[in-house]
Amino acid sequence: MKFHLFLASVLLSIAIAPLPLRAQGDTMTAQTAASPAPAHLHYLPAGKPDVIALLAPPPLPDSPEQAADMETVREVYHACDSNDMAIAYSERQFSISNFVPAIGDFFQPGEFPKTEAFIHNVQKDAEAVADNAKNYYKRPRPYFTDPSLANGKLEKTYSYPSGHSTESMVLALVLADLFPDKHDAIIATARSIGWHRVMIARHYPTDIYAGRVLAQAIVRQMQKSDAYQEDFAAAKAEIVRARG
Repeated sequence: MKFHLFLASVLLSIAIAPLPLRAQGDTMTAQTAASPAPAHLHYLPAGKPDVIALLAPPPLPDSPEQAADMETVREVYHACDSNDMAIAYSERQFSISNFVPAIGDFFQPGEFPKTEAFIHNVQKDAEAVADNAKNYYKRPRPYFTDPSLANGKLEKTYSYPSGHSTESMVLALVLADLFPDKHDAIIATARSIGWHRVMIARHYPTDIYAGRVLAQAIVRQMQKSDAYQEDFAAAKAEIVRARG
């Protein structure tokens, strides 16, 4: 019951998105944080989506919310079996290939060059947005706060929002549009990729939820791009031809 109340409050706080709180002395502006260099973006204008306006800040250090978030990480991490941990480790670097089991064995690397190039560009844009948001909020990962959670090859980047959750859900939403008959399996794959990061104590649950919210905003913004629509149409045509 306590966790359900905590989860409800987290989702409400993400939706309301009050003014952000950052590390003391951080002089980065909201516009800078949400604005990857345009040369690095394929389908997004600089500053869109406005991450700082979209997401509420993560729980404050030493707050009851942070304590509940950490308690969940500890519970999930200690309940994680070796098989799930191995899968989570294998997803440290992921791509469209992680979605092949959901899409179908017909979708093999190298057979859909236009689709693969399109999805690669989509992922790079999502990565740029998530990385800038992380550098704005500067939330330490769980194992920095509790060293007993350290395991495997550790990452030095920040925690909120989760890049894996953001990127995987962006890919899933786009792939689900390309393969609507596989929608549920594709979305489930992205959710698993995100949650596996909690299993190995790389992220808090709130990092994962924020990533999913951010992913939806990223895809909505991409869909306004003529370049996105052109590449999406080319990928869709390639898929239709291959499937007969």
